[in-house]
Amino acid sequence: MQAALAALIGAVVAGGAVLAWHISDRQQHTVPEVAEPVVPTGVATVLSVLRSSAVVVGEDDQVLKASAPAYAFGLVRGHEMVVRELRELVHDVRRDGQIRESEMEISGSGIGNRTVTARVAPLGSRLVLALVEDRTREKRVEAVRRDFVANVSHELKTPVGAIRLLAEAVGDASDDPEAVKRFAGRMLTESDRLSKLVQQVIELSRLQGDDPLEAPVPVAVDDVIALAVDTSKIDADSRGIELATGGTPGLKVLGNDQQIAAAVANLVANAIAYSEPDSTVLVTRKLEEDAVEISVVDQGIGIPADEVDRVFERFYRVDPARHRSTGGTGLGLSIVKHVAATHGGDVRVWSVEGQGSTFTLSLPRSNQEASR
Repeated sequence: MQAALAALIGAVVAGGAVLAWHISDRQQHTVPEVAEPVVPTGVATVLSVLRSSAVVVGEDDQVLKASAPAYAFGLVRGHEMVVRELRELVHDVRRDGQIRESEMEISGSGIGNRTVTARVAPLGSRLVLALVEDRTREKRVEAVRRDFVANVSHELKTPVGAIRLLAEAVGDASDDPEAVKRFAGRMLTESDRLSKLVQQVIELSRLQGDDPLEAPVPVAVDDVIALAVDTSKIDADSRGIELATGGTPGLKVLGNDQQIAAAVANLVANAIAYSEPDSTVLVTRKLEEDAVEISVVDQGIGIPADEVDRVFERFYRVDPARHRSTGGTGLGLSIVKHVAATHGGDVRVWSVEGQGSTFTLSLPRSNQEASR
C-alpha cells in the first residue's frame, strides 16, 4: 500500500515537472506581440478630405493611409510608395526627425514627367507624413511667361532700332528733301509696326489671364466679318488682292464682340500677308450643329506639313522675311487661339504648301441662333 502511494506521488511530481518545463520553454520562445501603429483619428479624417497628395508611412515603409489624390497621381500603389525620390526623403526624415522640403522631378506610368514639391515631417515617434503638391503647371506657365518676355524684348528691338537709325538718317540728309521724305515714310512704317506690336502684346496678355467672359452677348457674325474686311481693305487693295465673302447670313455667336472681331480681323490680315498679289481671300461662315464656323481661305504660300502644328505659337512665322516686309508681329494667330479657347471654341488649319491655307474659327452659337 505504501509502495503504491509512493509511486502515485512520484508520477504526479514527474508530471508536474514536465508541465513546468513546457510552460517555461513556451515562455522563452514566444515573441511578445507589438501593437501595429495606428494613424491618429484626426489625421485620418483630414486625409480623407484633403485635395493634396498626402501619405502616412509606417516604420516598415508600408503606406498606412493616403489621400485619394495620392492614388490618382500615382504616388501610391496598394500599400507601397512607388516614387523612389520620395521614399529616400522619408528615410532621411525618419533617421534624424528633421522636417524636409524638396522640389523634385518625378516620372512614372500614367503621370509622365512632373515637377512636385514634397514636404515630409515626422508624425509622432513611429510615423512619417509626406505632403506632395504638383507644380508642373506653375513651372510651365513660368517658362511660358519668361519666354514671352524674352520674345517681346527681341521683337521690340527691331522697330525701335530702325526708328533710331532712320531719325539719324533724316538728320544727316536735312539738305536732301527727297531723302528726308523717304526716311520719314520708313519711320511711319516702323512706328505703325511698333504700335501694332504693343497693342497685340497687351491684347494677348489680357487673353492669357483666362478670365471668364463678362456678360457675353449675341454677336452678329455678318457684322464681325464686314468689320474685318473693311479693316484690311487698304492692305488688300495695295497688293491687288480681292476680298470676298460668302456663306450663310444672319448667324450669331455668344461672346465678346471685340474679342471675336479681333480674332477674325487677325485671320484676314494673316491671309493677306501670306497671299500672292492679284489673288483672292475668301471669308465664309456656316452653321455646324451647335457651332458657327468662320473660315478664311487664301491662295498664298501655304504651310509646310512639319510646321502646321506650330503656326499658333507666339512670334512664330512661316516666312519671317515676308512678315518683316509687311510689318507682321507673329502674334495674330496666338490671339485667335486664345479667343477661341476663352469662348469655348477652337481654331484649326488646313494647308498645302504652295497652294494656300484655310483657317477655321469655330465658336458656340448663341441661344437665339439655336432657336432659329
